[in-house]
Amino acid sequence: MTLKRCSKKQALTHRVSYNKIAAGRDNDRLCLLFHSAFPLAKIQNMLRVEHLTKVFPNGTVALKDVTFQVEDGEFLAVIGLSGSGKSTLLRCINRLIEPTSGKIIWNGTDVTALSQNEMRHVRRQIGFIFQQFNLVKRSSVITNVLTGRLGYVNTAQSLANLFSRADNQRALNNLERLGLREKAYVRADSLSGGQQQRVAIARALMQEPKMILADEPVASLDPVLSHTILKYLEQLNKEDGLTVLCSLHFLDLVHRYATRAIALKDGQVVFQGLPQEIDDAQFKAIYGQEAQRVSII
Repeated sequence: MTLKRCSKKQALTHRVSYNKIAAGRDNDRLCLLFHSAFPLAKIQNMLRVEHLTKVFPNGTVALKDVTFQVEDGEFLAVIGLSGSGKSTLLRCINRLIEPTSGKIIWNGTDVTALSQNEMRHVRRQIGFIFQQFNLVKRSSVITNVLTGRLGYVNTAQSLANLFSRADNQRALNNLERLGLREKAYVRADSLSGGQQQRVAIARALMQEPKMILADEPVASLDPVLSHTILKYLEQLNKEDGLTVLCSLHFLDLVHRYATRAIALKDGQVVFQGLPQEIDDAQFKAIYGQEAQRVSII
């Protein structure tokens, strides 16, 4: 029998299926069968974090010896209590915060060893979505979205907000994809919280990223709007093949959207695996013995 090579979309789909079926079952044999049947779906580590530690000047240890890897095309949820190190971890990955020690390997390159100018090129490939949106509230929606292209223009152009016709069209197309084309020329502060977060996603897409870091993107939103935002991220993950790292509080959302999860507690990794592996005992280990599950679905 001749085996057909699968498309990128099929590879992503099969990889997710593989992750689910392989857990705890004859992994060596399943790996062999999987890679034989789907040669283009070979798992590639887009990101490796090795022994990452962050100590702030006041002595606070935010991250301690954090090690994990992220496969190309994953939707990885980062979970844990407030103050567990989730935001610090995401900001260290693209060096919005400088790590104290350890390595962050992005597509084979140790980004912790790069200069700021070299990091500018790396950041083009990594979109960042903030909990509080980080929009210029008095500027128009399209102006905010166009700032996602700043990594591609020179200093003079960026200071003068000079963007090409192609960039303006790209911004409109991204807004249309997020259901906000008609809001392109209104002020950002006239939008609802959910709409502002969609503008933030459109801004990240302007970078043409390979990976998106989303720092608690739904923490400021109502549950219904939380699903709206996460469905857009899920769409980008499944249809565009973007790798997503998303910090979340609610396990219901992790089970619904993530293909894999890691958990932090006091700056250390205490869990890595599939969302469905987080049973009651594991939940207590992550969140504490007094914690109770809260459903928002």
